[in-house]
Amino acid sequence: MTTEQTQQEKREEKRKKDLAREIGEDFLRRQKERRNLERGWQLNMNFVSGDQYCDVSPAGELEEEDPTFYWQSRRCFNHIAPTLDTRLAHLAKVRPRLTVRAFSDSEEDLKTARLATGILQSAKNRVELDRVIARATLWSETCGTSFYKIVWNFDEGNIIGTDETGHSLKEGDVNVVAVSPFEIYPDSLAAEGLEQVKSLIHAKAVPVSEIKEKFGVELPGRELGGLVPYSSASGWKRPADGDASPALPEGEILIERYTMPDGEHPEGRLEIAAGGVLLHEGPLPYLNGDRGTRVFPFARQTCTELAGSFFGSSIVDRMIPLQRAYNAVRNRKHEFLNRLTSGVIAVEDGSVDADEIAEDGLYPGKVLVYRQGSKEPHFLDCGSLPSEFEKEEERIANEFILFSGMSEISRNSANPTHVTSASGLQLLLDQDTARMQMSVESIERAVKETGKQILHLYKQFAAAKRLLKMTGVGGETELYYFGASDISADDVEFDTDYEKSADQIKEETLALLSSGLLGEEGALTEEVRLKVLDSLGYGSFEAARGISKLHLRKAEKENIRLESEEFEADDYDDHKLHITEHTRALLSGGEENETVKAHIAKHIASHRAKL
Repeated sequence: MTTEQTQQEKREEKRKKDLAREIGEDFLRRQKERRNLERGWQLNMNFVSGDQYCDVSPAGELEEEDPTFYWQSRRCFNHIAPTLDTRLAHLAKVRPRLTVRAFSDSEEDLKTARLATGILQSAKNRVELDRVIARATLWSETCGTSFYKIVWNFDEGNIIGTDETGHSLKEGDVNVVAVSPFEIYPDSLAAEGLEQVKSLIHAKAVPVSEIKEKFGVELPGRELGGLVPYSSASGWKRPADGDASPALPEGEILIERYTMPDGEHPEGRLEIAAGGVLLHEGPLPYLNGDRGTRVFPFARQTCTELAGSFFGSSIVDRMIPLQRAYNAVRNRKHEFLNRLTSGVIAVEDGSVDADEIAEDGLYPGKVLVYRQGSKEPHFLDCGSLPSEFEKEEERIANEFILFSGMSEISRNSANPTHVTSASGLQLLLDQDTARMQMSVESIERAVKETGKQILHLYKQFAAAKRLLKMTGVGGETELYYFGASDISADDVEFDTDYEKSADQIKEETLALLSSGLLGEEGALTEEVRLKVLDSLGYGSFEAARGISKLHLRKAEKENIRLESEEFEADDYDDHKLHITEHTRALLSGGEENETVKAHIAKHIASHRAKL
């Protein structure tokens, strides 16, 4: 090895060390900038869990509040946790389901949209997207903001071969995880969205064994005690009080810094460092933006947006002052009641054994001996409970409803308005849902962005043909082989549809039937009748469906054959059903191809001739 090569290697090694140090310093700077925000999130988490006698000190640390007197009651009457549970239950009911709509009625657009919807549904079931959304919503409702991280995991999927060392090579698959706000550090706290951020750091504490497995670098590790961002799956871990053991005995902070494309780096930058060592540097790995651009592999979700702030506000922030006041009123009320029941004893000095009175009090049947000539011990008159206690407690309870947006009918299953009609009760429930509309829309935007990035990743990495199992139009299972060229994430329009319960679907179907909107002059077509039976839960009831299902399947298969050949209708066909299904294929893009149009038209004519 020449001297020039040695010097070049030393310069490269020094550059990597300097870059790793710069990444670490950048992370510490961003961590210091948002220190007060993190303390606020920790305060919210404490109040939700019931640890409500703490506050952020002027020094910026979370400290326990000391009672003014040792005898003061410090019980917690937690109204925040049930309110949060109610909001999460409401948000779970309006969870969006991703579907893809085609821009036109052409057969190619319809096929692409159907394939994209099938890919999203398959990915949703595999990554358990409902659980990911639930965890992200819990973080956003508690701390105000949460994130979805959408990445491509090369260690998942079917085995497609082996490498030189004999290890199995897999086709890879999408992975989606919920990320807490503690792990995300933007370059500007004033940015109002990910699109306004130029650089983003994702930092989390991981075991050094995981770093060695992923990057092949062995680090000594260190004890990460106190509150550390352990992982996006488990959140932030804190040792119990008095427990000196660290949350992660041998770990290191893994820092991933994402930089958007600019003039110097047109493909952006991804730099990963840990323990002062540079583990990776290169362009942004995913073509996950519109038209194949490279963007952050994250989607942002908030509880309530704040103007001029990257991180949103939580409903818990508004309720903390009310919770403090409510605890104070209830505790002072209980102290007053204790005085009325236990009493305050007045004793003349030297008349009795004061220690005995302090220990036993004046229990019923007690023989009290006091000094002759002195005044006997007696209870002081504490008066009656002031009515202001009841008024203040009721006022604060009503303000909980105002601040949280949850009425008593949703939170307490109570009906203070005495509304008895079903429509009136539903209107009250709809008002609670309307108060959470901002949170609902944020979830919808985040899930829609997640769906877009999922399709972009499949288009980028699904080079070879992949197998997808999905349900066909006729209800039977269909197998599709697709590749990157079959997916379009730009030429389709994403739509979010809300999942409805079986009872809601049945109720709406019966309402449509009674209104006569599903039939012409009160008569239902066979196709509509089958779909009504499906919605009412008789989808597999063959006796109710009859033979019409088989005719529809046969017509669908014939539509595929008519693209390349022509043939006559069979005598045993249900000609009306077949004509309807073939006409649908003709109007859905078949008329654009003259050959296909001629085949379908001739086939329909053969059906009409046999009616």
